Amino acid sequence: FDAIEYCNWLSEMEGLLKAYDSEGNFLDKDGRVTTDPSKVVGYRLPTEAEWEYAARGGNKSRGYKYSGSDNVDDVSWCRRNSGDEYLDENDIDKFIGNKCKIQKVGKKAPNELGLYDMSGNVEEWCSDFHSSYSCSPKTNPYNSTNSSNRVIRGGSYQSHASETTVASRSYCNPTHRGGFIGFRICKTL
Repeated sequence: FDAIEYCNWLSEMEGLLKAYDSEGNFLDKDGRVTTDPSKVVGYRLPTEAEWEYAARGGNKSRGYKYSGSDNVDDVSWCRRNSGDEYLDENDIDKFIGNKCKIQKVGKKAPNELGLYDMSGNVEEWCSDFHSSYSCSPKTNPYNSTNSSNRVIRGGSYQSHASETTVASRSYCNPTHRGGFIGFRICKTL
């Protein structure tokens, strides 16, 4: 909820309409609730589909496992490389006392679109409420159904490397705050 408050604040600062109501629903140009992200004028969190498209490199994608590389250490801050020493994830005893920490953005390579840290560093909030994927193919699906959790993507500096792939997904209660969750914003053009 703090992330969507920031989106509304930034929208208003730039003379745009708010993207969200007080319940976290998208608002269209007339201030009415909408489930169509393309109708939102102000800054907003990306949908899960938009986030994954960007993390995969968009129309420039080379099909990497992580956002920008098949080598986790090229593009991702994760549990094994975000602390004081390089750790083997298979030896859990070494993680006790490990000082994993958030890293300054841009220290690793970007993906094909020039976006940094979409794999690892901090998990990122998405606008969608969490649910299981549908078995039938969809184009840019958006889950606006209220559930108790919102989607977070990308993994964090505390995650195992396998949790920072572009396909990995998780969820969290939207009131949760933690040093391993952040957000990135977008705007419909």
